[in-house]
Amino acid sequence: MPISDGPPSTTRLSAATSVVGIIGDPVAHSLSPLLHNTAFVELGLDWVSVGFRVAAGHAGEALAGARELGLRGLSVTMPHKDAIAGLVERLSPLGARLGAVNCVTLGPGPTLGDNTDGPGLVAALRHGGRFDPDGRRCLVVGAGGAARAVIAGLADAGAREVVVVNRSPERGAQAAALAGPAGRLGGPEDAADCELLVNATPLGMEGTAGAGVGELPVDPSWMRKGQLVVDLVYRPAETPWLVAAQARGAETANGLGMLVHQAALMLEAWTGVDPPLQAMWQAVADPGPGTSSL
Repeated sequence: MPISDGPPSTTRLSAATSVVGIIGDPVAHSLSPLLHNTAFVELGLDWVSVGFRVAAGHAGEALAGARELGLRGLSVTMPHKDAIAGLVERLSPLGARLGAVNCVTLGPGPTLGDNTDGPGLVAALRHGGRFDPDGRRCLVVGAGGAARAVIAGLADAGAREVVVVNRSPERGAQAAALAGPAGRLGGPEDAADCELLVNATPLGMEGTAGAGVGELPVDPSWMRKGQLVVDLVYRPAETPWLVAAQARGAETANGLGMLVHQAALMLEAWTGVDPPLQAMWQAVADPGPGTSSL
């Protein structure tokens, strides 16, 4: 059964309505259907977005089913990003570089897999002129799919240095290599010399072991005024790490900005229409008292 917030009340669905969906497990918490349905209404498009829970190991069946049913696109979340990259007929250069896909465009031609996570974060950082990675020192915690996308995105945006901190040095070094000459493996102490700190791990996410005040991605003692500290987690809006960063005088932001902009890039790929960013922002903007959403 599809899982969805439900299409906005002003949408009239029919047998001709174009359908996109998000696949993942879990998926009921996803804000992607809300973002895309808001955009479809704003643009007057006869499209709808729903969620489909797809267990690990079943990405192939889900993609085949989406093709057979005539879906126009898929947003892909955990645990399927790597698997889908090996199943689509074509990969964008970035999708191939990362070996991970979060956006599938379906149509009469070959299925295309792309990754909008890194470009989405960079667009969110630049939104309103807040932070341009060009020429800046950045630190990313993590080496998973989201972290790899962020590392590549920051390097492609001209970051002077992208330091990767990860529990497994081998995986961390592999992730850092995605940034080319700008990337290197580092430690938490490197945070003191960086202008942007990004947590790309699940630490602090609701429903995980790190949701409490226990382990933090980087010790707050390395944080300072003049830094922007970003947590890709957006539930809760304020993670313990962001609260600690605020206490040290740093600016903070959660992951809603990246979510909005990566979803906007998907919508543009599927429809060829410029996304209504303001409406999409308004649909999800609910930052904590000391945290912005980029």
